Amino acid sequence: MHFFFEKKAETNRTLIEELILQKYNLYYRLAYSYVRSEADAYDIVQNGAYKALKSCHTLKQPEYAETWLYRIMLNECFQQMKRPRMLSYEALQDDGVETGAKQDRYTDVDLHRALDTLSEKDRAVVILKYFEDRKLEEIAAILDENINTVKSRLYRCMKKLRLYLSAANGDSEYSPVQSAKKSAPQNAVNMEVT
Repeated sequence: MHFFFEKKAETNRTLIEELILQKYNLYYRLAYSYVRSEADAYDIVQNGAYKALKSCHTLKQPEYAETWLYRIMLNECFQQMKRPRMLSYEALQDDGVETGAKQDRYTDVDLHRALDTLSEKDRAVVILKYFEDRKLEEIAAILDENINTVKSRLYRCMKKLRLYLSAANGDSEYSPVQSAKKSAPQNAVNMEVT
C-alpha cells in the first residue's frame, strides 16, 4: 500500500513539473499583471512552483492539476501584494526615480489604475477572463466559487471599470473594451461580459 502512494506522488510530481514548464509564461504574465515588476513576477512563479512541487502529494485529482497550480500562483500573487515592498537605492536609480525619468511600461495607464481600485478577488476575475482568456467555468474552479458568483462579480467589475475610466477620461462615451484591447496581452481579445 505504501508503494501505491509513492507512485501516485511521483506521477503527480511529473504532471506538475510538465505543467510548470508548459505554462511558465502564462504564470509569469499572471504574476506580472498583479505586481508589475519583472523580478517580483519571477519570484512569485518560482515560489509558486516550489510550493506546488513540495505539496504535489496533496493533489487528489490529477485532472484538476492545472486549476490547482493556477490557484497556488494566484495565492502567491496575493501574498506578494500584502508584503511591504522594500527598494534599494540601486533599484530606485534603475527605475529612474532619482532623475525623474521613469517611463510607464503600460500602454493604457488608466486601465491599470482602474484595475488597482478593485479588490483582489474582483481583479482576479477580470484578469483571468480578459488578460488570461479563461472561461468562466475555469475561473470559478480556480477561485473556488460558484459560476454565478463569478458572473455577477465580473458584471459588477465591468460597471466599476467603466465608471472609473469614464471619470478618468472626462467623457461618458469611453469604452474600456477598446482600451483593454490595446493594452491586453495577445490572448485577451474579447472584453464583453458573457
